Amino acid sequence: MKPVDWYLQPRDWPQRMAAYREGALDLFVEAASGALAEAGLSAAEADVIVTVSSTGIATPSLEALAMQRLGFRPDAARIPVFGLGCAGGATGLGIAARLAAGTPGATVLLVAVEVCTTAFRTDRIEKADVVATALFGDGAAACVLRAETEGFAEVRSCSEHTWPGTLDVMGWRIDPEGLGVIFAQSIPSFARARLRPAMDAMLERQALEVADVDRFICHPGGMKVIQALEGALELRQGDLDHEREVLADHGNMSSPTVLHVLDRARRSGLPPCAVVTALGPGFTCSTVRLAA
Repeated sequence: MKPVDWYLQPRDWPQRMAAYREGALDLFVEAASGALAEAGLSAAEADVIVTVSSTGIATPSLEALAMQRLGFRPDAARIPVFGLGCAGGATGLGIAARLAAGTPGATVLLVAVEVCTTAFRTDRIEKADVVATALFGDGAAACVLRAETEGFAEVRSCSEHTWPGTLDVMGWRIDPEGLGVIFAQSIPSFARARLRPAMDAMLERQALEVADVDRFICHPGGMKVIQALEGALELRQGDLDHEREVLADHGNMSSPTVLHVLDRARRSGLPPCAVVTALGPGFTCSTVRLAA
């Protein structure tokens, strides 16, 4: 979100957070405006705003900063969610769906926004930093959820699985100079070995099996992660075509990425049973089952 020269100079925590607030606010406004317009709604019709972001801190939070620019009502409920990382798109979708179901007639706006580039560091060059710099990008996505109204899909259920003893798999380290990425274990290897039993358990609670899912809509953490997901879920190479396209076009934007994949999937036509899924810090797998 800044010119290249900005990243080549030493930046402290306040400068990075100022850059985050500026970039995230612009992305928030763009994504929210697009989702509301496509739904035929104005910002004043949003009753609840769920904001998912983990790449910076803004207090007041982003939806409050965007209130004047977008025209949210003063009585709109604000729910900022921090710390979900790459799982935030799927988990946020589940949170927004539960809020919509619990308040029939309410319009819930979900916005996931990340400015990953503010974590680019020149004061240290470790393997995790090189991987993150090559992989992550900035982005945002938004969607509107309402109960008992027509839409492109219905949220049927939400599930999460957090593996014990995996807090160090992925996350942020907070340094005086800014956020530092943590990749303590190989996420592709972890997903290949341990995702399937967790997915089986989550689907079993819904009286489903992997074979019953017509389309998995996955967060593409990276090309090796996509390949690991295909192996763990017994998918054919190429089944995760939208995931590959989003990764190629935008990189890993953290929380918004899986919502970009969902958008491409819905534009090409969702099958009867689809499962949105993403992995993130915790270490957690989050899923949302959709019925078209």
